Amino acid sequence: MFKRLIFILVCVSVHVSRAQVPTPKEHFGFAIGDDYHLANYTQTEAYFKKVAQAVPNLVKLQVIGKTEEGRDQIMMIVTSADNHKKLDRYKEISTKMARAEGLSEEQARAMAAEGKAIVWIDGGIHSTEMVATHQLIETLYQVTTRTDAETKRILDNVVILFTHINPDGQELVANWYMREKDPTKRKMETIPRLYHKYIGHDNNRDYFMLNMKESQNVGRQLFVEWIPQIMYNHHQRGPAGSVLAGPPYRDPFNYVFDPMMVTGIDALGAAMYNRLNAEKKPGFTRLNGSSFSTWYNGGLRTTTHFHNMIGLLTEIIGGPTPEEVPLVPSRLIPNNNTPNPVTPQKWHFKQSIDYSVSLNFAVLDYAARNSDHLLYNIYSMGKNSIERGSSDYWTPYPKRIEAINTAYQADQAKTRGARGGGVAAAAADPMGWGSRSAGMPLKFYESVMRDPLLRDPRGYIIPANQADFATATKFVNALIRTGIGVEKATADFTVAGKKYPAGSFIVKTAQAFRPHIIDMFEPQNYPNDFQYPGGPPIRPYDAAGWTLAYQMGVTFDRMLEGFDGPFQRLPYGELQTISAQVAAGSGGYVLSTKMNDAFLAVNDLQKAGVEVFRITQGSEMGNFYVPASAKAKATLDQVAQSAGLRVTGLSKKPTQAMEKVKPLRVALWDTYGGSMPSGWVRWLMEQYHFPCNVVYSKEIDAGNLKNKYDVIVFVTRAIPVYRGADNDPYAAFRTETKEEEIPSEFHATMGRITANQSIAPLKAFLEAGGKVVTIGSSTNLAYHLGLPVRSALSELTATGEERELPSGKYYVPGSILRVSVDSSAKASWGLPGQADVYFDNSPVFHLSSEAVAKGQLTPLAWFPNNKPLRSGWAWGEAYLQDGVAAFEAKVGQGKLYAFGPEITFRAQSHGTFKWLFNQLY
Repeated sequence: MFKRLIFILVCVSVHVSRAQVPTPKEHFGFAIGDDYHLANYTQTEAYFKKVAQAVPNLVKLQVIGKTEEGRDQIMMIVTSADNHKKLDRYKEISTKMARAEGLSEEQARAMAAEGKAIVWIDGGIHSTEMVATHQLIETLYQVTTRTDAETKRILDNVVILFTHINPDGQELVANWYMREKDPTKRKMETIPRLYHKYIGHDNNRDYFMLNMKESQNVGRQLFVEWIPQIMYNHHQRGPAGSVLAGPPYRDPFNYVFDPMMVTGIDALGAAMYNRLNAEKKPGFTRLNGSSFSTWYNGGLRTTTHFHNMIGLLTEIIGGPTPEEVPLVPSRLIPNNNTPNPVTPQKWHFKQSIDYSVSLNFAVLDYAARNSDHLLYNIYSMGKNSIERGSSDYWTPYPKRIEAINTAYQADQAKTRGARGGGVAAAAADPMGWGSRSAGMPLKFYESVMRDPLLRDPRGYIIPANQADFATATKFVNALIRTGIGVEKATADFTVAGKKYPAGSFIVKTAQAFRPHIIDMFEPQNYPNDFQYPGGPPIRPYDAAGWTLAYQMGVTFDRMLEGFDGPFQRLPYGELQTISAQVAAGSGGYVLSTKMNDAFLAVNDLQKAGVEVFRITQGSEMGNFYVPASAKAKATLDQVAQSAGLRVTGLSKKPTQAMEKVKPLRVALWDTYGGSMPSGWVRWLMEQYHFPCNVVYSKEIDAGNLKNKYDVIVFVTRAIPVYRGADNDPYAAFRTETKEEEIPSEFHATMGRITANQSIAPLKAFLEAGGKVVTIGSSTNLAYHLGLPVRSALSELTATGEERELPSGKYYVPGSILRVSVDSSAKASWGLPGQADVYFDNSPVFHLSSEAVAKGQLTPLAWFPNNKPLRSGWAWGEAYLQDGVAAFEAKVGQGKLYAFGPEITFRAQSHGTFKWLFNQLY
């Protein structure tokens, strides 16, 4: 009787406590999912705090950092009261199991049984995707107030990390939508700027670099502090004719993954869509039903895949303004992609919220029922990675399989001659389905997949004596932020006969997150992926290749054998700083242009009123010279200590010719609604202390530009395609934002660059001595100006007309390519003779030989051979040979700089930043 009374009292206590949690309607004034209503972040943050105060036994509110606009970024830790008492222990178990270091099988099994599953559920990364933001609010409310058996099981067996990804964006978008008193006039499509201060939608492309504050906050929790077994990333929107797209995803998945991660996604996907089907919620599509894959690294979800986490993404339709599920007949036939199609109908916000909450509970219930398996499986994946990094291992890339086929076919041609039966049979039955005896002798496998030279590395050495060690250290910090274990040499050492200095960094692959390490150092090998043989390519979801070490221009050595030395293991998550001493320089100081941070120092020197010069000839050409002074020494000391800038002190002034570096008035193009590439460059300029103004098309069209600016920078997608008289063939289909619908404070930012209004003022600016820097598709300006250049990626039709190469012949989605560089050209000072560039079907040119001979055009970078691919996918790459990737052109007294590759891509491509920086003086 006494025990029963205690049980009743506990139940009543829990019920009363949970009854104190305010409903969303009580707090916001509307229910989550009500049409035409959105909550902003100020309101959401206040609600989170109310919930945490109402049920402190279930909810702990943690501020994980500040946003770029200075708001608190919140993570809500939700679990049972008993689990909260042991939260530090469960956190320790999660990280130990994920890293899989120093655990015996018995210890791992015991910890899996003792621990609790850690599940990350986020929302709000893309602020116009308001279902994703608001499901977070509703799920928090339900999981803290429901008293059913399922919810109790979840709270008892799972630690939930509810995390808001983009507070600034929610505040902007919700306020913009709700500003209209008439609900039917509310819309999100016309927001005046990016919904992240700098990068908008690209905030979901920052998770191996972690440049932004929000990304750093999230990365710390995901990769260092908690390392959850499951993370669920909510997005919009689903493919037309469906309600949502989700796991499992289409091929290709990345070849460095542990297979248990891939099958883990399959298992969670089954739990998710089975629950929807049981609840009569149709319209879930998967696999080839959508474009989403697991190839790419860098997204919030996808980066977790390289850390052995089961990363989930759903993309759902809906929003505060009711809409229609459109009729797409092909979606109505049940198949393996869409087993339970949805019928065309009116769709409301609440339906999307209900779907999302159901999906969250499906994931949480799976975790609650399989907590020990999830913990043990992430341990097993980590252990597998450590074993692969400790022994000889060959990743089965497509290029390796192609090499096997090539070797076999060459052997067959040699031994069978004209008969060719083996080659034909293998080609006709590549999967070996037609016969039990189909296949190739084992020797062909061993000739490639046991070739010692093709082994995966055991580790990498990043020497401290490379030309730009400060940038290499930034690369190392990107690894550290993503939970990678790094070692540092405490003394000089020798490996494989090569000497390395103390301070060098070492990254060994015998660690749990080996997939991420391999992915940051090694080239991606994207498969040839076409809609059908001979047909057009299937576009990758994002980039095909991104190898960060290549993009950043880092010098490193690959070690195929195990190695050791005087190495100190750095604590997980501890960022590295390097500092340097500025030697006395009675004759002044020299800064090598090979160092990106030299430009930061020059900008600080100029701000302090210190003169800076640039050496224009000899072995020091391009380097900066700073005359000796107390102010110069103090400024250089500060930069050397904070950024590790190496400064050479001189006993006497250099005798080489030099010119004074003049600070220029720099303008960066942007547009109403915001340009992500422009936002990245704006952030980049701030990091290197370049003063910069933002310029919009109306100001450009008004002319008189040279009186205000010396340099104008146009990122990709600023300058329209050149079409002769018909500049914009899509104008009739374009929906322009109307000024009368927008507050007057934003009118100056509206409009776009056009051939009729913008080109003449830009030409006048150039002719008057201005400089224009164009990147990516904005190199179209060269055609608008009538310069003697043409596309290198075209062909003549049977009728003699010139057309772009069709994608069946040539296609290079986002990848890393190698170019030759004229490093003696002023525009290229500081770059090496060869550089890796980020290339995304970028412009390539042929220059008039006569114009080059006259000095009107100067090639800066070009493709010297027919195999420039370094990482990614380049179909028909031979077409690039001898094409010019970058050039400068004289236009009157000024210069146009045209860079086809994305030289500032997502602030990752440090190796080519100098192509922008050099033009800003």
